[in-house]
Amino acid sequence: MTEQPQLYLIAPPDFDADSHGAALKAILDAVPVACLRFAPASRDEAAITRAADALREIAHGRDVALVIADHLMLAERLGLDGVHLTDGARSVRKARKALGGDAIIGAFCGTSRHDGMTAGEAGADYVAFGPVGATALGDGSRAEHDLFAWWSEMITLPVVAEGALTPALVGGLAPVADFLAIGPEIWEADDPNAALDALLAPLDVPAG
Repeated sequence: MTEQPQLYLIAPPDFDADSHGAALKAILDAVPVACLRFAPASRDEAAITRAADALREIAHGRDVALVIADHLMLAERLGLDGVHLTDGARSVRKARKALGGDAIIGAFCGTSRHDGMTAGEAGADYVAFGPVGATALGDGSRAEHDLFAWWSEMITLPVVAEGALTPALVGGLAPVADFLAIGPEIWEADDPNAALDALLAPLDVPAG
């Protein structure tokens, strides 16, 4: 557990190099980012491949790891660094077997402490809990501060906090989360870099 959480950036789900590339590059050049995630909205493999190729070039050019949500075979075929699984612990062993020991395997476990521990035992490199803020998505359940506080005290596996983050939540979760996953909170803004700076204002080091 580090004193300062690292930034885990989530790319726009409809990422297009022409529309989003400049803003993404500006953020990666302004603030240290530990990992970039692509969770494509499209189901078209050709479109996903184009976006992932562009993201890989941007990320790897800046020594930032790139993972893709759930697409095991595309992660391997496109030379990405791993996968972010959205079904809790269920696919972790399969992903580890398919991608090997060097790949990054992350597991989103919602609000379930049990799923998080199971994912860790199955070989996940990190677990993510969320949403931490109020959102219309899902069933309204939230990953509360107590979950992260318990995890940071009892479990060594890195934990990611994500979902509807606000400056207040960033400040509160900073002592108990290893990573803060930020994406939709900034991409809907006119100036994503400024939005990120405002969101991370409670931390000791400003974004830009």
